[in-house]
Amino acid sequence: MENNFLQRTELLIGKESLNKLANSKILIFGVGGVGGYVVEGLARAGIGSITVVDFDTIDITNINRQIIALHSNIGAYKVDVIEQRIKDINPKCKVAKFYEKLVPNNIDKFSLKEYDYIVDAIDSVQGKIALAEFCYNNNINLFSSMGAGNKLDPKRFKVSDIGKTSVCPLARTMRAKLKKKNIKKLKVVWSDELPKKNNNTNNGSNKTPTSSISFVPSVAGLIISGEIINELISKEN
Repeated sequence: MENNFLQRTELLIGKESLNKLANSKILIFGVGGVGGYVVEGLARAGIGSITVVDFDTIDITNINRQIIALHSNIGAYKVDVIEQRIKDINPKCKVAKFYEKLVPNNIDKFSLKEYDYIVDAIDSVQGKIALAEFCYNNNINLFSSMGAGNKLDPKRFKVSDIGKTSVCPLARTMRAKLKKKNIKKLKVVWSDELPKKNNNTNNGSNKTPTSSISFVPSVAGLIISGEIINELISKEN
């Protein structure tokens, strides 16, 4: 067994499965609270090619929950920081990055058909719907994250088709919009915990920020990476 950072992983899943992961190509839209941990799980498992898409820079309000956010990199582009992190974990991983916000009219530029799996970890409903519609119509594997904000119990996450979700306000909105487009399936991670009341201290602002904590989005992200890795290694050659 080669003496490298994946030797313990190889003990668990075997060389053949490790090779499957090394030959897999994943794209993640959004590398914040959930998406950053998706990338972390994939990179540390030996995924061979990772593409990250995010238009945003790191803000001090990200530090409570985003794995890439530190006081030392406030203002840096998230995709730049996470690219460096991936390469530091696995120098052999091929990393591509886009400084982009996903909207319906730019979805073609990402060549989604080239990937083994797409991850939706963005906040925009418009972007999530556009991505779900494109992947559904083109038979592309997509895993979508529902709301992880305003939640406090990491044990309440579930993986299912979106039609089986409840409680989650984002999932409710998504279900209604997908139904209008006759999209009949979407794999999601979601929480059945009732959203917590927001203790808004943002005095004078009309916009209430979504509340969050360190250990909830991280769990959602690692669930997604775990599901994807298990699917990839169980596929027949």
